[in-house]
Amino acid sequence: MTVRLAPSILSADFGRLAEQVQEAVEHGADWIHVDVMDGHFVPNITIGPAVTHAVRAATDRTVDVHLMIEAPDRYLEAFVDAGADVVTVHLEACTHLHRTVQRIRELGARAGVAVNPATPVDHLRDIVADLDLLLVMSVNPGFGGQRYIEASTQRLARARALLDAEGRAGALLEVDGGIDEHTAGDAVAAGADVLVAGSAVYRHDAGLVEALRRLRAAAEAGLARRRGGKGAEGR
Repeated sequence: MTVRLAPSILSADFGRLAEQVQEAVEHGADWIHVDVMDGHFVPNITIGPAVTHAVRAATDRTVDVHLMIEAPDRYLEAFVDAGADVVTVHLEACTHLHRTVQRIRELGARAGVAVNPATPVDHLRDIVADLDLLLVMSVNPGFGGQRYIEASTQRLARARALLDAEGRAGALLEVDGGIDEHTAGDAVAAGADVLVAGSAVYRHDAGLVEALRRLRAAAEAGLARRRGGKGAEGR
């Protein structure tokens, strides 16, 4: 078991985006997370394929694109062409989720599905077999810097149990929202494989390098608890 750190560029300085991506990778980032918002599915507007392309040009690490948008099928090809390795759509935004997941894979990317905090994880049971990644939102999507919803830890444990029950050992469990040095350990102990962190990396008072060091240490402590069977309860 390994934990992947995926800094979100939502909190980065876009005036020096390439530099901030490269600095994160140099100091321990495994993936780079790209949050795409349309002002309709969530109350914020962020970035599109052009910025995704800029991230792709700045690193050879996994580019993890999270589409918080309505009708994501219209934009799948554009984001994959821009360099996305993983494309995650929301269960709540997709009318024909199986078709959307299949299309992502046809385009050559790994397919993920996200669920909002009020959506039962069990609603993904019939799609789990087709997923490369399951993303549990630990805040209501739309803005960075929000506090982690405590109930998310148990939701992660249920998501991990669902993946394991369906024999999806190769699928990754990602968590996004309020992840920092204080919440990462519980998230990993509960089953998370990928930690998305924005403000906790790019806006940490101690700087990016120290932020990533602390986040990695917290993740490793959580992983030790998980290996020891303590999971979400072993605080």
